[in-house]
Amino acid sequence: MIRTAPGVDLDGSIRATLTRGVLWPSWVLTAALIVPFGFGVTVPPVVQYVPLVASVLVLGLPHGAIDHLALPRVRGQDPTLRAIAGVFALYGILGVVYAVVWFLAPAAAFALFILLTWAHWGQGDLYALLAVLDADYLSTRAERALAVVVRGGLPMLVPLLFFPDWYRRVANALISLFALGSTASLAWVFQLDTRLALGVGYAAVIVGYLVLTGVRAGARSVWFVDAGEVALLVVFFALVQPVLAVGVYFCVWHAYRHIARLLPLEPTSRAALDDHQLRPALARFAREATPLTLASLALLGGFYLLVPNPPADILGWVGLYLVLIAVLTLPHVAVVTLMDREQGVWTTGR
Repeated sequence: MIRTAPGVDLDGSIRATLTRGVLWPSWVLTAALIVPFGFGVTVPPVVQYVPLVASVLVLGLPHGAIDHLALPRVRGQDPTLRAIAGVFALYGILGVVYAVVWFLAPAAAFALFILLTWAHWGQGDLYALLAVLDADYLSTRAERALAVVVRGGLPMLVPLLFFPDWYRRVANALISLFALGSTASLAWVFQLDTRLALGVGYAAVIVGYLVLTGVRAGARSVWFVDAGEVALLVVFFALVQPVLAVGVYFCVWHAYRHIARLLPLEPTSRAALDDHQLRPALARFAREATPLTLASLALLGGFYLLVPNPPADILGWVGLYLVLIAVLTLPHVAVVTLMDREQGVWTTGR
């Protein structure tokens, strides 16, 4: 059956439900974590890893586990065997190609992972700005692209600027699974002069974005939310230890917002949201996401058997998990990009 799928113009009742149940929790938790770290509190690595480990089953890994259903639904169709097989083929081809890159050129694969995640996490926030917050001032493709650059850079670049040693440690955890000591080619990224140049350039982009959108904003309250989120995340990633910060962001910010994007695509869940009921919609998503989430865990076991240097400590296991996330991210980004096209994310007057 073909029906009209929701684009970036959500009903007011659905917007209200998602704002209350999805946006507010991300704001509150992020702000709450800033407070103790602002007073100099630090936590041991084992605590920092908790959100990333939890993301295996909670929000993180599952958020992409119904891509095979999401793409037909965003086209206004019931998922058919042919449509599902097409998404599986996309995952198989892109995932295998990217996995091969990890084995052949792990440093390049890591750099691609950072850039890909930068684009994808910015892509996720752009949809939330348009569909949930109704940011009318993002009226051109250039402004929307700038929003992607700003939003994606918050979790991907700010930790590098303030915690270069941890950033390099995580990079080494991923790359060393395939080639020991091969992070030398990325050493220039962690040098002070490189980070200063990146920081100054990125700060100029943020200021330019906020000034440009502030001038064009019709609904000033929405612009203040946008600017407030940017400021909140800058402080969050500048103060909170990076593995913890990225793990929390991945779960309660990026993954949760993507799940919120998926819920209105399913008619029963959309009706629940319209009735201001988020929990039934989330429960339905969890049921649909469970099978492929568990299948992804089997892939993690396969990676453990295949990598030349299997993990020997918890950071190594986190690195292995992040490689799995990387391999799944490329086809996931392809699916989300197709969703963007179908939902008119980049359809503007200019």
